[in-house]
Amino acid sequence: MINSIIKALFIMLVPVFAVAQQPLSYYTGDSNDYDPSIPTPKEIIGHEVGEWHVSHDKLVMYMGVLAEASDRISLSVTGHTFEGRPLMVLKITSPENQRNLETLRQQHLAWSDPSAEAGNRDDIPMVVYMGYSIHGNEASGSNASMLVAYHLAAAQGPEIDELLSNTIILLDPSFNPDGLNRFASWVNSRKSLTQVSDPGSVEFDEPWPGGRTNHYWFDLNRDWLPAQLPESQARLKTFHDWKPNILTDHHEMGTNSTFFFQPGIPSRNNPLTPAETYRLTEEMGKFHAAALDKIGSLYYTKESYDDYYYGKGSTYPDINGAVGILFEQASSRGHAQENDFGVLTFPFTIRNQFTTSLSTLEAAVALREEFLDHQQNFYKEAMQEARNAENRVYLIGSRDKARLYHMGQLIARHDITVQHLNEGTTINGIRYQPDELLGIPLVQPQYKLIEAMFERRTTFTDSLFYDISTWTLPLAFGVDFRPGGSRDAGLLGDEFDGDAATEGQLLSTDGTPYAYVFEPYGYYTHRAVYQLLDNGLKVRVANEKFNAGGKEYPRGSLVVASGIQQMDTLNQYMAGLARENFLTIQPVSTGLDYEGRSLGSPSFTTIEKPSVAILAGDGVRSYDAGEIWYLMDQRYKIPSTLLSADNIGSADLNRYNVLIMVSGRYSLSESERDKLRSWVQDGGTIVAFGSALSYLNGSGIGSFDFTSADRNDSTNQRPYGLLSETRGAQEIGGSIFMARADLTNPLLYGYYHENIALFKNDEQFMKPASNPFANPLLFTADPLVSGYISPGNARAISNTSALLVSSPGRGRVIGFNSKPAFRAFWYGTNKMLLNAIFYGRDISSGATR
Repeated sequence: MINSIIKALFIMLVPVFAVAQQPLSYYTGDSNDYDPSIPTPKEIIGHEVGEWHVSHDKLVMYMGVLAEASDRISLSVTGHTFEGRPLMVLKITSPENQRNLETLRQQHLAWSDPSAEAGNRDDIPMVVYMGYSIHGNEASGSNASMLVAYHLAAAQGPEIDELLSNTIILLDPSFNPDGLNRFASWVNSRKSLTQVSDPGSVEFDEPWPGGRTNHYWFDLNRDWLPAQLPESQARLKTFHDWKPNILTDHHEMGTNSTFFFQPGIPSRNNPLTPAETYRLTEEMGKFHAAALDKIGSLYYTKESYDDYYYGKGSTYPDINGAVGILFEQASSRGHAQENDFGVLTFPFTIRNQFTTSLSTLEAAVALREEFLDHQQNFYKEAMQEARNAENRVYLIGSRDKARLYHMGQLIARHDITVQHLNEGTTINGIRYQPDELLGIPLVQPQYKLIEAMFERRTTFTDSLFYDISTWTLPLAFGVDFRPGGSRDAGLLGDEFDGDAATEGQLLSTDGTPYAYVFEPYGYYTHRAVYQLLDNGLKVRVANEKFNAGGKEYPRGSLVVASGIQQMDTLNQYMAGLARENFLTIQPVSTGLDYEGRSLGSPSFTTIEKPSVAILAGDGVRSYDAGEIWYLMDQRYKIPSTLLSADNIGSADLNRYNVLIMVSGRYSLSESERDKLRSWVQDGGTIVAFGSALSYLNGSGIGSFDFTSADRNDSTNQRPYGLLSETRGAQEIGGSIFMARADLTNPLLYGYYHENIALFKNDEQFMKPASNPFANPLLFTADPLVSGYISPGNARAISNTSALLVSSPGRGRVIGFNSKPAFRAFWYGTNKMLLNAIFYGRDISSGATR
């Protein structure tokens, strides 16, 4: 009854538009027999698939109705997006398998576990994970998912029976609900009654930031390995709960393209991936080709994309005993758009995605034994490699327990065992206590993935990368690490629990404390400081070492003096602050320090509460703005205004004391530049990155000098056919470089190693300041730690500046020549960004350009 009412309401609400409408048979063909009791998409969402872009709520509704109607489908909500939309997975298999689903899951997991009794291969189900539209504005995938789900629920005959009897299909109709809905709202609200395919139409010109990304403008197809976002964490849990044999990842590309399926470019494969993975990928490709041949669609393979970065959906399975498959369909970016072949309609793009979804399942049936054998052999070989390796454990240590915990969380999400240590040990010259350490035993099934997480690589067979060329996790988190043998493995203790965070503590005290003191090492130090300031408390930062409570405290330590606060329950408040922010806070009974600086010393600076705006909007690189917005909002709970760069002229800049400018193409008018310049000269702080530094320098707002790479190429003739490759080889797609830090500079408070690993993915090189006190962070002479860099860029980056401060008037412009908040997982350099926000205004003019 409820379903009938829902269907009736949606049919009444849908207006009469006939553009690009195609019947169900356009996708499924006329030869398939379907169960009439299973509702078609049109019966529920009120229009044919492809007639409109499906909104996420309609997509969810249809999948829910389908699950109720079919005994082949069970539906699970696996999480929610930042905007509260459900993340869901349909588990599709035969009715008999549905009744024994948990038993079959356990049998499948045992098949890939070298320590378990694997059972008979004939009894082991294939598991295929099908994911759609991780980029929300590549919507043909999610729209096709309705057809795939309908076909699997309603199709009749021996072929579908065989498929469902031997296969469990995990179908995720939308990897990115927030982006999908954002895009659908745009194109649907600009659709005409009569077909308009002119590429100049506003329908094809979605506004900033576009629907590709999630709520915080992250590319979710780069987050499979970092797994920092709720969408990714839900996907990973599904993946490792089932250990699929195949994962499909359905995308779109340029409108004038055709259709791509893997294999990608062979020279760009990750060397850690077994050759059998690529052989199976090629075997599957024959099924895709046959299916596309049948409907006359153009396609290609092996000429684009790669299988290198394990943070992508089509590559992550390759290091987990499975095979990932990337599909790229030319995009209509709306309902119908002219391209080089005529008019590309949305239904046509959906049909290709539907067709290759079914060809994947056809390959899964035909190659079932090969896929199952590959998975089992992958993990057996991994265990054997681990046993043969010299190392038995990776040890990681940090004085920052929060960062250590979050790194443990990330690793554990990948079905990797992480353990605490029973004893302390020394790493990189630092003696760490047991609660400052974690260990990753290497003799475990995920050995290959662990190696991929920890490896440092600087030699490659190809100089072109579709994405980043390195991601060494200990360097990203800024922790000390080293491999260890059997003796170090003997230090391992209880298993790490990513859901049980260690709380901070307020140490005990007798009577009313004179002050509360805490070190600057903690990841959430700045969150705690902001909470204190937001509650009207006064906080001072130490610019020199001092002694308190029988302990020496480093520069950057924080002091909350009791006598100047207006809070009756201060001790209780400080206890809660410590617990929430992973801090150890020391109450002290006196401010006197004859050996160092007493707590009332002028060497302490009173911190001003930051009021932050992040420039956003047209021209601004949304990825970069989003990762800082996320950092401030989700991690540090610091309110930050997203200020449109187009509104600088009308904005009241005096509401803010910190303005963040990421890379972008800024085009402020002369009066807007004058206004921004005056705001800085009057005491404002700009924290800028990448190309924003060049813009500020050219606008006379900041002072930064740059150098370019010397290509050292005297050749006067090169083959035209190598032009693209030659230019691409000069790009820094994403590599890790070592920089030398001045730990006495406020921008580096909270660090205790002079060498800090930075992530950089551009070719902008900043000259050091002539003032030696103004160079807080310099790339070393030979800074490459991991990743690719061309010889010319390697020469150019040597001894250049990674961080500079310019001082126009009473203000400061702080320039970062790296990515301190890269993709939410580069924890190790977040602190210097927060230092710039909190302490940048107080940098002495004697230490600036």
